[in-house]
Amino acid sequence: MIVYNPKDWFKTISYLHNSKIFKRLLPYLIISIFVSWGLAYLELEYLKLSDRSWIKNITTVHNLLGFVLSLLLVFRTNTAYDRWWEARKQWGALTNTSRTLAIKMNAFLDPLDKVNRSFYRKSITLFAETLYTYLRSDYTKFMLDEIEHPELNALDEKKHGPNQVAALIYKKTNLLYKEGKLSGDQFILINKELTALTEVTGACERIKNTPIPLGYSAFIKTFIVLYTATLPIGLVFSMGYFVIAAVPFIFYVLATLEMIGESIEDPFGSDSDDLPIEKISANIKKHTQEILLA
Repeated sequence: MIVYNPKDWFKTISYLHNSKIFKRLLPYLIISIFVSWGLAYLELEYLKLSDRSWIKNITTVHNLLGFVLSLLLVFRTNTAYDRWWEARKQWGALTNTSRTLAIKMNAFLDPLDKVNRSFYRKSITLFAETLYTYLRSDYTKFMLDEIEHPELNALDEKKHGPNQVAALIYKKTNLLYKEGKLSGDQFILINKELTALTEVTGACERIKNTPIPLGYSAFIKTFIVLYTATLPIGLVFSMGYFVIAAVPFIFYVLATLEMIGESIEDPFGSDSDDLPIEKISANIKKHTQEILLA
């Protein structure tokens, strides 16, 4: 994710034209230019249609459809942004949950209990890192420089990574309770944070694994193509060959809105508009180690 100054218009505008969206649309813009030129030449030079031709009135249809298309695009971008913001809230909740769990375990564990402190310091960090990797790819990799606890060796990369780590944390906490190192009240106090780990995972999975319905996305793309491809037919009577510039510009605006929606509807990717979950995970690691450092 790029942090920018929204008041700086020049840099913001230059970013849009230098982004992947413009590069992806460039071939379609070139096609739009040739289609507009071909239709303008056909009507003005070959068929030599006059201003009295009924074809001129086709712009009325485009005016009505343009309003419908704008509503569809607004709904599309709002839906995609809602997914992006929901993902940000979930990772914010994970950050708070990790800090709170670390703070409580730091208070509950004996200051000289380096083994258990080390376990929670690594396992809380491991959960965030595992969830980050799980969302960025379809499999889980565990990123620990050193593994001091034999229970972490039981992790299976073919299984659901975040669930494994959450289960290990809960199992370890329950063991501390049975050993008398945690009281019943303390165990109840940290149960909320332990449960919140899987709730965040489930919410992130819901966002990642439930894309915008294909039929809806396909309809908007088809609508944009047909709308802009037929636009020169009526505009050529009032604009002449200027449609060669006007129609590609209209296509660029409409297609850009659709592609912005595509870009942010999956907030866990690696694009510049996606969430910086790698950095959030690194911050969780830093803060957890600061709190539980024995």
